[in-house]
Amino acid sequence: MLDALKNVLADPKARGVAATAGGMLLFLGGRKVGGLGLFATGLRGLEKVWREAHPDVQGFGPRWSQAIRFYEKTHANPVNRALHMVGIPIIVGGTVGMIASPAYTPPWWASAGAFTFGWTLNFIGHGVFEKNAPAFADDPLSFVAGPIWDLQQLRGTLGTFAKAND
Repeated sequence: MLDALKNVLADPKARGVAATAGGMLLFLGGRKVGGLGLFATGLRGLEKVWREAHPDVQGFGPRWSQAIRFYEKTHANPVNRALHMVGIPIIVGGTVGMIASPAYTPPWWASAGAFTFGWTLNFIGHGVFEKNAPAFADDPLSFVAGPIWDLQQLRGTLGTFAKAND
């Protein structure tokens, strides 16, 4: 067990994933500042690893384009996409609720439940349908690119639906 922990701590990517996930768990446990701080530390580490692997990508525009393309590629299964279009807004709402509410109050518990439910949908999408890891493990900008991409997909789906019913 100790050797496994040493291996995780030695690998910058594994360390970043562990810090990001650990931060989310701390946040879910009511430790807002510590959880968000550890989460941000993990994302910074993952972004550093990403940039070292992609030295040719310079500037925000090209970086954003890479993140959107990667997210789309890792979310090709239509069931996974649908689960994300439902799960991600629930995660975002749960996050906002947990930040806005004092820990362990009824609104906080409802928000924590939403946060957990949204992540459960996303993990089912990846594990059962897509059969890959969540995108943030390989591209930390996916935490922002994902919700925006999902919103664009939803907007496109609703637009197609509206046109079909005209």
